Amino acid sequence: MSETVVPIRDMSKAEWETRVDLAACFRLVDLYGWSDMLATHLSARIPGTEDHFLINPVGMMFDEMTASCLVKVDVDGNLLSDSEFGINPAGFTIHSAVHMGREDAGCVMHTHTAAGLGVATQQDGLLPLTQMALAVIAQTSYHDYEGPAFDLGERERLIADLGENNVLILRNHGLLTVGRTVAEAFVWMFRAERACRFQLSFQQAGAKAVEIPQAVQDISIERSRKAISATGHRPIGQFEWPALLRKLDRENPGYAV
Repeated sequence: MSETVVPIRDMSKAEWETRVDLAACFRLVDLYGWSDMLATHLSARIPGTEDHFLINPVGMMFDEMTASCLVKVDVDGNLLSDSEFGINPAGFTIHSAVHMGREDAGCVMHTHTAAGLGVATQQDGLLPLTQMALAVIAQTSYHDYEGPAFDLGERERLIADLGENNVLILRNHGLLTVGRTVAEAFVWMFRAERACRFQLSFQQAGAKAVEIPQAVQDISIERSRKAISATGHRPIGQFEWPALLRKLDRENPGYAV
């Protein structure tokens, strides 16, 4: 397969570094079993710009994504780099909404996983059954399904539903996470996916739940917000990302080209 190569000389160092991180993120998504063949998207804002971001070309599998093949677009859908594949308009609608509506949205991830859909299809969504779920619930909101996301008018409703949270459960559709960096968005997705998987595991057991009292839920959510914040003892993605890249370099290198 031929790949579109964007010359390094034609971009900033910051853009290239973002491309490398985003390409790594695609491969990690596949490595963790969250990819959906050619469907779903990951995007990252190009540092120093307000409306330019990178997104995956339609036609490349997540496990073969490279820094140079990612497509640069603006929030109006104009292609700013060459690609033989183009982009998915539904992916553009969802991701451009978040990049337009959230100045801090450096990266946006969207997945269609069994666990994510399993919870997104439930009327009550993510339940406060585990410590892991409570940490995610602290950052979660919901967006109702409106059909395939081709209507640009949906962007305002989607960003309004997301608000200041970093996790959005797209009802009947999947999960979406936001981060200031690729690392943050990936780790939020890891946490959301894990919480959904644990919920389904419990529900499949058919056992009676040990419910967490509301007061303890509130304490857990508040403590999670503090611990995972920029000033907490475990800022989201900061420690995990270097380790994830080492794992990827062992199992699927070659993304940084």
